[in-house]
Amino acid sequence: MEFLFESFLLLTWKHLVMYGIGITMIVLAIRKEYEPALLLPMGFGAILVNLPASGVLNQVFPGIGETSGVIQWLFETGIEASEVMPLLLFIGIGAMIDFSPILARPVFFLFGAAAHFGIFATITFSVLLGFDLRDAAAIGIIGAADGPTTILVSQVLRSQYVGPIAVAAYSYMALVPIIQPFTVKLVTTKKERLIRMEAASGTAVSKRIKIIFPIAVTVIVGFIAPAAVALIGFLMFGNLLRECTVLDSLSEAAQKNLSNLITLLLGITISFTMRAEHFITVETVKILSLGLFAFIFDTLGGVLFAKLLNIFLKKKINPMIGAAGISAFPMSARVIQKMALKEDPSNFLLMHAVSANVSGQIASVAASGLVLSLIAQYF
Repeated sequence: MEFLFESFLLLTWKHLVMYGIGITMIVLAIRKEYEPALLLPMGFGAILVNLPASGVLNQVFPGIGETSGVIQWLFETGIEASEVMPLLLFIGIGAMIDFSPILARPVFFLFGAAAHFGIFATITFSVLLGFDLRDAAAIGIIGAADGPTTILVSQVLRSQYVGPIAVAAYSYMALVPIIQPFTVKLVTTKKERLIRMEAASGTAVSKRIKIIFPIAVTVIVGFIAPAAVALIGFLMFGNLLRECTVLDSLSEAAQKNLSNLITLLLGITISFTMRAEHFITVETVKILSLGLFAFIFDTLGGVLFAKLLNIFLKKKINPMIGAAGISAFPMSARVIQKMALKEDPSNFLLMHAVSANVSGQIASVAASGLVLSLIAQYF
C-alpha cells in the first residue's frame, strides 16, 4: 500500500506555489471574469501538470510502464510540432472582426502601428537583462496584446520560456481595464481627455472593398514579411469567410464552434509549459515584469502619438484614442469609451476607439511577422 502515498513524498514547495497560481487564475476567471475562456483552463491545467507523477504527462510508473500523457501529447502535436492550434484560432478571430470601421477611417491605421512600440522597446530591455535574442523577441511579443500570436511566435522562435510568456500575455490582457486607465492618466491632462471628436463618418464600405481587403493585406504583408504569411493568412481567411456572404454557415462555425473548441484546448494545453521545475524561476519574474512594461509602453506609444498629431491638426484628436491601438479587441475600445464617459457623460468616442482597436489587430500580426523575419536573419 505504500506506493499509494509515494506522490506525497514527491511534493515540493514549488508544486504548492503552482497550485496557488492555478487557483488564482481560476478565481480571476470566475469571480472577476478576466479572460475566463483561457485563464480557467490554464489555471486548472497548471494544477494537473504539477500533481506529482501526473498522468497527463509522459511518465514511467513502476509496475505499469510508460504512459502517454494527454496534455503533453496535445502540446507536442498541436503547438510544438506544427503550431496548428493558435493558427486555427486565427481563422475564428478573423471571422469575428468587422474591418469596416478602419476601412472607413484609414488614418486610424497609424494608431495600430504607434501602439506597438512596446514590442520593440521590450525586446531591447530583454536583451539588456541577459535574455538571448530569440527569447527577447518572444518576450517582446507580449506587447502585441494578443495571446495566440504570443504563443505562436514564442514557439516558432523555440523560446524556452513559452509558459511564463503565455501567462504574462493573457494575465495582462485580462488586466487591460486596470493598466490602461492608469497609464493614460499619467500622460494626459483632464483638458485633453475632454476633447470631443466629430461623430464617426457613416460612410458605408462596399462589399467589394471588404472582400478585396483581406486578400490585399495577405499579399502585401506576405511580400514584406514572408514569415508572417501563416499568421496574417489565417486571420484574413477567416475575415474573407465573414465578408463573402456565401459561406455564412462556415463563418458562423469559425466564430463559434472552432474558436470555442481551440480556445478551450489551447488554454489547457499551454499549461504543459507551467510545470513547477521550469516555471518557478528568477527568469519568470523578469518576464512578468517585462510583460507589464510592454503593455504600459504600448499604451504610452499610442497616446503620445496622438498628442504629437495634435500639434499639427486643427481638429484635435482625443489622445485616449491612441491607447486603443493595441490588439486587445474589443476590450481596449470599451475601456477608452468608459474613460471618456467618466470625464464627460456626453462624450462618445466608441467608434473612433473601435477603429483604432481594429487596426491594432492587424498591427499586432504584422509586427509579429516583422520580428520573425528580422530574427530569422540571425539564425
